[in-house]
Amino acid sequence: MTEFSGGRLDLPEPTVTARGRGTTGMEYQIIGTTLQAVILELDPGETVYSESGGMAWMSGNIQMSTSGRGGGLGGVFKRAITGESLFLNEFTSQGGKGIVAFASDFPGKIIPLALDSGQSMIVQKGAFLCAEKTVSLEVHFRKKLGAGFFGGEGFIMQRLTGPGVAFVCLDGEIVEYTLEPGQVLKVDTGHVAMYEPEVDFDVEMVKGFKNILL
Repeated sequence: MTEFSGGRLDLPEPTVTARGRGTTGMEYQIIGTTLQAVILELDPGETVYSESGGMAWMSGNIQMSTSGRGGGLGGVFKRAITGESLFLNEFTSQGGKGIVAFASDFPGKIIPLALDSGQSMIVQKGAFLCAEKTVSLEVHFRKKLGAGFFGGEGFIMQRLTGPGVAFVCLDGEIVEYTLEPGQVLKVDTGHVAMYEPEVDFDVEMVKGFKNILL
């Protein structure tokens, strides 16, 4: 038990589970075990962005602004009809280095995605937490309607494209698989966290009327 005598609490330092650096020089550390947060250290003039409500705390020299980045008016319209945040918040450090932190609001893992120029990742709707300004965020519609009507996560996802580092928050534990050409992995749709665009995603109906409705 930590004793409090009216001064500073002598609390233990948070567990750091990952450290790294973005393509623009931004340094980050992911803290926590069950409910994690990512702390970004920004150089003067450096910008990151997130969806509305993602920021947890920031230093006083971080300037926050709102934009409709990610496809202009078309991107805003797509986010509106899919239930995503209409606008995105940008955070820029001014007058020196600054920090801004983004936290998960559910148990799980924050995963950093280091994306090369033109490289993309398809992630669960709502998984995006924050990213460097150079990363593009778009609404992604699955091409096959079967995946949309019968997939537990729906056919609307998010597409992140580099260059840059993006952070996604996924509930529960994460298991990663690398599929060979032609290899098939069958997964309950509610457990598909993210995948590369080259992966062909579709829903297979299990025989039986009850299973089709689930």
